[in-house]
Amino acid sequence: MIGIYGDWAAGIAPDPARMSFRQPGWASVESWRQQARGRFLQALAQPATGGTPKATVQHRFEFDGLAIEQLTWQLPYGPPTEALVLKPAGATGRLPAVLALHDHGGNKYFGTRKISRITKDPHPLMVAHQDRFYGGVAWANALAKRGYVVLVADAFAFGSRRVRVEGLAEVVRRGLVEQNPESPEEIQQYNTWAAEHENILSKSLFSAGTTWPGVFVAEDQRALDYLCARPDVDPERVGCGGLSGGGLRTVYLTGADPRIRCSCAVGMMTTWRDYILNKCYTHTWMVYVPGLPLDLEYPEIIALGLPNPVMVLNNHEDQLFTVSEMERADAILKDVYKKAGASDRYQAKFYPGLHKFDRDMQTDAFAWFDKWLKG
Repeated sequence: MIGIYGDWAAGIAPDPARMSFRQPGWASVESWRQQARGRFLQALAQPATGGTPKATVQHRFEFDGLAIEQLTWQLPYGPPTEALVLKPAGATGRLPAVLALHDHGGNKYFGTRKISRITKDPHPLMVAHQDRFYGGVAWANALAKRGYVVLVADAFAFGSRRVRVEGLAEVVRRGLVEQNPESPEEIQQYNTWAAEHENILSKSLFSAGTTWPGVFVAEDQRALDYLCARPDVDPERVGCGGLSGGGLRTVYLTGADPRIRCSCAVGMMTTWRDYILNKCYTHTWMVYVPGLPLDLEYPEIIALGLPNPVMVLNNHEDQLFTVSEMERADAILKDVYKKAGASDRYQAKFYPGLHKFDRDMQTDAFAWFDKWLKG
């Protein structure tokens, strides 16, 4: 990625990293987690996002065996967040819950719609998206049908939280307008623009004293606040999961928040070395936390939830990562969980194919949630 400087850059961070649980000085999981999580949160530099959001229910209805609520809530900045709650129609009592985290996919125009379906006639781009990445399944719906309350919310810079072109300087907007927002042509134009705008957005957040991961983790935690406060949710049985950008959010949210009791990260597990030497050009600015690699290897972030169970699902031909570094990340997590005496609470699987969360992978992920959140 950076030519003659690559090997030098890959050697700057120690291996194991300074606060790695693999360092011989750590014996107590609790002591390590407290200090390492503190360092992680410090590096995120999260902005203030308020307390538990006050959600407004826009619509309640049933669709395909599910009771669905369309919600909005207002954070201290930006446009309102749109979200969905899905659960089995007629369900009573407190249920286990999952915060379903949508992907990046180079598509910032959409958020919750990528992994859910609440109408017989979804947007054709979302039909194609689910066919490509999810085996034609709206996986948030499929999981809810198994007896969960599932919350899906638009992430920072996606869907209802996307950067609007109105008010932008022309030098940044470069003629982009939104006249027919649901038009596939305009959506593609927006997504092309938004991909290039990531540089400006990330620089601006750094200049403001925060980080992109700090913002989306904080906003996901506000969604988690709302989910755990619902009367139909058992707050002791809450998990999270997602593919790609949703897998990244799973890694970081699990590392940041002890309320996540079970996680499944899909298509987003490798090492900092993989980004340095091979693959940073394929990834969003959402990944990077300045200074953190000195203290924690990327896979060790999700291990900050120890001893809570973690599943990692990978694809052998995933174009976003190199197989050797995915395997190295797996070995790191195995070592960490073994040292913690929790080997049975970590599992990784590799599947044939490109970047995806297909039906076979969903079957394994849902069984993992069932084992640890229903058992």
